[in-house]
Amino acid sequence: MPAPAPRFSLILCPYRRMATSLRLLPALLAVALVGCSAAALPDLKPPVPSAWRNAQASSVAAPAADLHDWWHAFHDPQLNALVDRALQGNLDLAQAAERVRAARLLNRHSHDDYLPKLNADTNDVINPDTTASYFIVGFDALWELPLFGVWQNSGRIAKGNLDAADADLHGARVSLVAEVARRWIELRSAQRQAQLLDDACQARREKLRLLKVREQLKLVSPDDVAAATADVARAEAALTGPQQAINANAQQLAVLLGQNEPDPQWLQPGGVQPELGHWQLTSVPADLLRTQPQIARAEADVLRAAGEAGISHADIYPHLGIGTSLQWSINIARNHRARTGEGIFSLGPVINVPLFDWGQRVARAHAKDHELRAAVLAYRQAVLQGVAEVETDLGDLHQLHLREAATKRAVQALDSRTVAVRKRKQLGLGSTLQVQDSLIEQRQAQAELVSARTARDLAYVALYKALGGAPLPKADQPTGAAADHDAAAPQPAMPSVQGTP
Repeated sequence: MPAPAPRFSLILCPYRRMATSLRLLPALLAVALVGCSAAALPDLKPPVPSAWRNAQASSVAAPAADLHDWWHAFHDPQLNALVDRALQGNLDLAQAAERVRAARLLNRHSHDDYLPKLNADTNDVINPDTTASYFIVGFDALWELPLFGVWQNSGRIAKGNLDAADADLHGARVSLVAEVARRWIELRSAQRQAQLLDDACQARREKLRLLKVREQLKLVSPDDVAAATADVARAEAALTGPQQAINANAQQLAVLLGQNEPDPQWLQPGGVQPELGHWQLTSVPADLLRTQPQIARAEADVLRAAGEAGISHADIYPHLGIGTSLQWSINIARNHRARTGEGIFSLGPVINVPLFDWGQRVARAHAKDHELRAAVLAYRQAVLQGVAEVETDLGDLHQLHLREAATKRAVQALDSRTVAVRKRKQLGLGSTLQVQDSLIEQRQAQAELVSARTARDLAYVALYKALGGAPLPKADQPTGAAADHDAAAPQPAMPSVQGTP
C-alpha cells in the first residue's frame, strides 16, 4: 500500500506579523478571481424529431387530452376520484417527496464548505520535559477560497441531486396515475368478462339439458351430449380467470391508495367498464424533454457529472485559504490558580499543496471526464428511447382501435342474428337449441369486444405514461419549481470570488 502523498501547508501565525499577512490578502483574492470560473456545461443536442410519425389525425372533432388530466378522457367519475385519493395516500409518492425535501435542504447548503468556518475547541498539552501541563481553550476560523470553479461545480452537484430527486418524484407520480388507471380498467373489465362468461355458461347448461332430453328421445347421439358436457366444464373453468383478476386488481388498488383492504363497492358486480372517448394528441416530441421523468433524470445526471468533473479538476491545483485562531492557556501543573489573562492571536494564508500522489488526482479528473461523456450519451439514449416508446404506443393504439371497431361490428351482426333466431323460434320455424347456440356465440363475441376495448384503453394509458403525463402537484408539495425557489433563497454571498458560472 503506497504511502500517503506529502502535503505542504503554510500559515503565518504570530499576531505581530499580522500586517504582513494582511498584505497577502489582495494577492490571494486576485488568484481566486482568476481561478473561480467553472467550465461550460456540455451541449446535449437531443435527437428529437419534429413530429410524431404514428400520430393519427382524428376524423371527428375531439377535445385535446391534456398531459395533466389525460385520464378524464374515460369520463369515469370513480376513476377520477381514485386518482385523487392515490395522490394523497400513496406511500411510494410520499417517500419520493421526502427525498426531494432532503435534496432541497442539501442544495441550500451546497456552498457552505467554501464559506468562513468558526470552531471552538479545548486541548491539554504537556511539555516534552514534563515540567508543565497546559489546558488550552481557543477559537479557530478557516476560509477556504473557492478556486478553479469549485463554487459553481459544488452548486452543480447539489442542483443535479435535487433535479434527480425531483425527476424521481415526477416519475412516481406518472407511474402512480397510470397504474391506478390500469388497475381500475382491468378490474371493471374482469367484472364485465365474468358477467358475460357466466351468461354463456348458463346458456351452455341449458343447451346440455336440451341435448339430454333429445338423447332420451333418440334424436341426438351420446357424443353430442358428451361434447356439450365438456363445453360446460370448460366454461365453468374459464370463470375462475376473471375472478382472479378481480381480486388481484382490487387488492393492488388498495395498495396504491395506501390502504390495507379494497373498498367494498369495488367488488360489487354490475360496474360499467370505462370506455375511451374521442380525443386528440396535441403534444409534440420536444415536449418529452420537459415531461418525461427518465429524460429529466438523465439531464440531472449530466449536471451532477459536470460538477464532479469540475471538482476533480480543481483538486489537481493547490487549496488556498485564510486561517485565524485565538487561544488562551492555563498552567494546570504548577500554577493552577494563575492565568496569563492574554490570548495568542494568529492570522495568515493557508496553503495546501499535494506534491506527489502517483498521478491519482489527474487520473480521477480524466475518469470524471469520461463519466461526464457517458452521462451525455445516456441522456441522448434516454431521448431516443422516450421517442421510440411513444411512437410504439401510438402505433399500438391505432391498431387496437381498428381491432375494437372490427370486433364491435361482429357483435352488432351477432346481436342481429340472435334477434332473428328468437323471432324464428316464436314463429315455430326454429328450436330452443338454436337460440342457445346463438346466445353462446353472442356472449363470446361480447367478451372479445370487452378484451379489445380493454387493450385499447391500456394502450392509451401506456401512451400517456410514456409521454410523462401526470397531474400538476399541489402548492405544498416539493417540486422542481418549489425546490428552485428554495435554492434561490438568499444565501451568504462572496461577490469577490464567486465569478461567472
